[in-house]
Amino acid sequence: MASQDFKRKLTAILSADVKGYSRLMGEDDEATVRTITAYREVITEVVQKHRGRVVDSPGDNILAEFASVVDAVRSAVEIQEELKNRNADLPENRRMEFRIGVNLGDVIHEEERIYGDGVNVAARVESLAEAGGICVSGTVFDQIESKLPLGYEYLGEQSVKNISKPVRIYKALMDPEAVGKVIGEKKAEPRRGLRIALAVVTVLLLIVGGLLIWRTAFPPVQVASVEKMAFPLPDKPSIAVLPFTNMSEDPKQEYFSDGLTDQIITGLSKVPHLFVIARNSTFTYKGKPVKVQRVAEDLGVKYVLEGSLQRTADRIRITAQLIDAITGHHLWSERYDRDLQDIFAIQDDITMEIMKAMRVKLTRGEQARLWGKHETTNLAAYEKYLEGRAYILRFTKEDNAQGRQLLEEAIALDTGFAGAYAFLGWSHFFDARFGWTESRAQSAKMAFEYAQKAIEMDDTLDYARTLLSAVYLVKRQHEKAVAEAERAVALNPNGALVYNTLAGVVGCSGRWEESIIYGKKSIRLNPFPPLTSFHWLGRAYFMTGQYDEAILTFKKLLDVNPNYLPAHAFLAASYSSLGREAEATAAVKEVLRVNPKFSLESYAKTLPYKNKSDIELYIAALHKAGLT
Repeated sequence: MASQDFKRKLTAILSADVKGYSRLMGEDDEATVRTITAYREVITEVVQKHRGRVVDSPGDNILAEFASVVDAVRSAVEIQEELKNRNADLPENRRMEFRIGVNLGDVIHEEERIYGDGVNVAARVESLAEAGGICVSGTVFDQIESKLPLGYEYLGEQSVKNISKPVRIYKALMDPEAVGKVIGEKKAEPRRGLRIALAVVTVLLLIVGGLLIWRTAFPPVQVASVEKMAFPLPDKPSIAVLPFTNMSEDPKQEYFSDGLTDQIITGLSKVPHLFVIARNSTFTYKGKPVKVQRVAEDLGVKYVLEGSLQRTADRIRITAQLIDAITGHHLWSERYDRDLQDIFAIQDDITMEIMKAMRVKLTRGEQARLWGKHETTNLAAYEKYLEGRAYILRFTKEDNAQGRQLLEEAIALDTGFAGAYAFLGWSHFFDARFGWTESRAQSAKMAFEYAQKAIEMDDTLDYARTLLSAVYLVKRQHEKAVAEAERAVALNPNGALVYNTLAGVVGCSGRWEESIIYGKKSIRLNPFPPLTSFHWLGRAYFMTGQYDEAILTFKKLLDVNPNYLPAHAFLAASYSSLGREAEATAAVKEVLRVNPKFSLESYAKTLPYKNKSDIELYIAALHKAGLT
């Protein structure tokens, strides 16, 4: 049966890990992650140069395979030489030295993974190498003894778990003076007592080595505490999707790994049976060596998904694993090594496998909404779209213009790409919102037209609906703004942005109690929210007379941006409403610091409230605080 299920092959296996990795992480985890990321790229490049393939790279371990033993050892030598040069530029206590072991053996080949005795022996050989050194098994030595400019030192026979016969081990000597030498290969037969003692030591070493290998391949996850969570755990499966790490040689491919993360979050968010943390919050961990336990406690979730992406010209390799942070168990993991064109199918598969692991069942209607269609199947257009969106989300005038150009190129490649039209509309809306245009009215008009066009092509795009809602609010068409925001929530029941938009527009419509409900929901889905989330919530607290809550909320906003004028204005209004004159006066000074030309008459005209009474209430409180 096994021979039918799995393929076997003879291959050269290179196993490498970092000596003292735990110490390096403990002393400076951020620097260690930067170094190992750079060194992984070096090792991958050298392996590929010598016609090898990196099979896996969990933690500080790297596993690669080669068709040729000579190529494998050449690769090992070049890796150590390259890393030695790089380590010379680092302080001695920050140098990262790898141990490398090479074995030739039989392995089980399942899709892109390899298992079996050949891999186990390679790991054992590696554990006997010195930092910066290389050890090879006897099967490797027999093939390369006179084929490479190296010398060797015989280290004796070593026992390996589940391998009946001891394995001969040789240390590779890279010093030019050692070339052609084989040191210590013939040993006198030790006495029986010594043999027993050596066997006992070997077994102990094997147990310790095995535990180290296991911990390297499957590092323990420190469990999260429900009591320490910043938010109560939801009553349905809750998940945070961490940004996928870009393992590609080109750092400019960051937009592609970010895009994959976004698409998975978007897919999961449409499932009403889940609770999904928003992109804004999970991306605060981007590029940081964070622990799953910390993420779960910060965001108040049970499950955490993490992964990496590596891309070449026409291939893509993606790894992903789902962890139950409360138990520390790895519920699901997978590696995909496919044609780049398969990215769409991979995204769907990851989303479905996550829901299976969390035991979430979909109705037929929900399945149709999730996988009924993709916005585009044109890979070139999709790449332009991802890159353009990444530029727009940087929120600068120059990046917004660059993003718009890329989206226009995406549309030229696929004129039916609804998502590209929607984000093109957002780029024009941001021009109007932030004053990056000569005509705000014209930019708002273009945003409206592109939102409508996107919806005509695909009426399931919640971010097109929220754009339409925002434009309607600018036009003071409050009922239409609320209707579009409510449609967006129905399409994306886990969307922090859509709840944030709904909180804003229902508040402007005078439905302040509802605004508080939706504002809280938005912040729970996005614990590290944009400024507008605090603005809408604090404003609703003020309008309902909950001044203390308003003050606390706007202070949180000012912790992020101390120059946000509306926050100072609402603080002044809240303090004056409570009769706290000194604090109201201090808030007024902050308003005038940010805008020395502030006037109540001009400010009142910017307020997009439907009810005149709401504007009058707010302006009266500001006047009482001392603003004119």
